Amino acid sequence: MSEHPVTPDPEAVLIGDAMTGGYGAADILHDCTIAVDKGQIAVIVGPNGAGKSTAMKAVFGMLNLRKGQVRLNGEDITSLSPQDRVAKGMGFVPQTRNIFPSMTVQENLEMGAFIRGDDYRETMEQIYHLFPILRDKRNQAAGELSGGQRQQVAVGRALMTKPSVLMLDEPTAGVSPIVMDELFDRIIEIARTGISILMVEQNARQALEIAHKGYVLVQGANRFTDTGQALLADPEVRRSFLGG
Repeated sequence: MSEHPVTPDPEAVLIGDAMTGGYGAADILHDCTIAVDKGQIAVIVGPNGAGKSTAMKAVFGMLNLRKGQVRLNGEDITSLSPQDRVAKGMGFVPQTRNIFPSMTVQENLEMGAFIRGDDYRETMEQIYHLFPILRDKRNQAAGELSGGQRQQVAVGRALMTKPSVLMLDEPTAGVSPIVMDELFDRIIEIARTGISILMVEQNARQALEIAHKGYVLVQGANRFTDTGQALLADPEVRRSFLGG
């Protein structure tokens, strides 16, 4: 099991390297490193209040880092705004308020393409192929859909920007186990197209099952880093974080 410091793969598509920072005077993250390789799924897990979503927000530029840097495709983007990061190839799906409820499914997807100057119909077709239910409901107001379907709209909208990295903050929060499995299957499919996935997930055991890389955070610091399978097999991780 790797101990500190975590050394990210220099080939990683996305690296939040030795990040220290928070929202005010107090730091929430302490020398925290998160990285994801091309076409792979990296999952951040840990107890409540461990700084999981904060780490994700730091990578997306939503809080200031006092130390450390964020690199995307080899470029230092630490000083860029979230909007500029999206233009560089980052997609981010927040946990809440991640769709336009009064707009149709199709309009929601079109909103995702606003930064693109090219023809996005092919991308929309790929999203409808990935999430067939969205094609069926494309003219329905997104707010009328079930929780799992709304999540598909949110993920689809982020994919419309053609990101190299897709970041998901608790994508399965509040959905049934069947819907969770379905969303994870779609996430695997997205990664197979070469898009890197970084996600924060409460359902740690199920998320580690599909993760190439897992990061267990405790109080904003790296506690364990390994492949998903190695973390699932580790007695201490299981006892402390996976309920036995």
